[in-house]
Amino acid sequence: MMAEDRRLRAVVELAQAMAAARTPREFWRAGALGACDALSGSFAALSMWERELGQLKVLVNAGERAAGEEEFPESETYPVNRFPEITEFLHEQWAGGGEPDAWVETVDGPASGNAGYSHQRVDALRRRGRGCCVVAPIVLHGRAWGELYVARAAGRPVFDRDDADFAAVLASVVASGIAQSERLEEVRKLAFTDPLTGLANRRAVDIRLDEALERHRVDGSVVSLVVCDLNGLKQVNDTHGHAVGDRLLERFGSVLSLCGAMLPGALSARLGGDEFCLLSVGPPADEVVRVADELCVRAGELEMGEGVACGVASTGDPIGQVRSARRLFRLADAAQYRAKAARSLKPVVAGRDGTVLRLADSPPRSAHERRTFRAARPEEAQEPWSEP
Repeated sequence: MMAEDRRLRAVVELAQAMAAARTPREFWRAGALGACDALSGSFAALSMWERELGQLKVLVNAGERAAGEEEFPESETYPVNRFPEITEFLHEQWAGGGEPDAWVETVDGPASGNAGYSHQRVDALRRRGRGCCVVAPIVLHGRAWGELYVARAAGRPVFDRDDADFAAVLASVVASGIAQSERLEEVRKLAFTDPLTGLANRRAVDIRLDEALERHRVDGSVVSLVVCDLNGLKQVNDTHGHAVGDRLLERFGSVLSLCGAMLPGALSARLGGDEFCLLSVGPPADEVVRVADELCVRAGELEMGEGVACGVASTGDPIGQVRSARRLFRLADAAQYRAKAARSLKPVVAGRDGTVLRLADSPPRSAHERRTFRAARPEEAQEPWSEP
């Protein structure tokens, strides 16, 4: 009974530790260490099966690591054909309605379980000074997700069948935590993602821009905002239907993502409707303008639509002190409106176009004035923005 109580406490502590994790790495570490302690092991690892690549990727190595073992390895992977139990064995066993099983292996061969002898695991035990291991599949939504691996040092008691059964229980607890973590991640992703294009949404931009401007205040990092208005979307919707308009938005979103990748760490976003933006932190203003120019060229080559009106505002240009995200947005907006009115094929850049700063400092007094400016010819565009 005492052993059962200890194991019950271990299960509860494992679940609590994973629930308290705030990042994927914290979660992986909590799962591995919790299982390691519960099984009185010296080392534990969590691995994920990357089906598309046909490999097991080690997410975390916890406990007493051997030479060369990193806690969070970037590139420790193993082809699944070297560990067929993760594929053939599991599929064969569960196809008939069986339950996930765990098994024990020692430096002399398997001690229990049905997985079969694995030369690779035994060789790894010997190389790293370990005497035995227990391997439990992690199953998510009825499919193998990965595995939990716990080892003991050479000379320690070998895991037995009860340990293997308990490892399967621990793996199921880890799987429940992973499922919850994935649901939370999906909710988080939906909260900050535009569902049509898959780009970031306005909420994500607002948060990132506040962080970027704080960094600018601390170390002077250049913060640049490219605001784009996709031309001709209404005409496409009216003429060809909204499904075609949605495809145009998706295609431009892909172009924006491609161009954003030219700026390390840039955030590509759809602000709403036909408005998009790129947020860049670090690259100089000239580099951002070059990418914005490339964006205009590629947008003009799309089959539908009429190109894009693009405005740029960067702290790397002479735009005055930027104390708030609202100020940078206003400058980029004014530059974009100017590009829209001029039907410019190139981006208009705040601080390099003489009228943009004045336009930004004299915002339209109503939504009607804003719409009027955006539709106006260049020679008519300045009036709604003039000083009262």
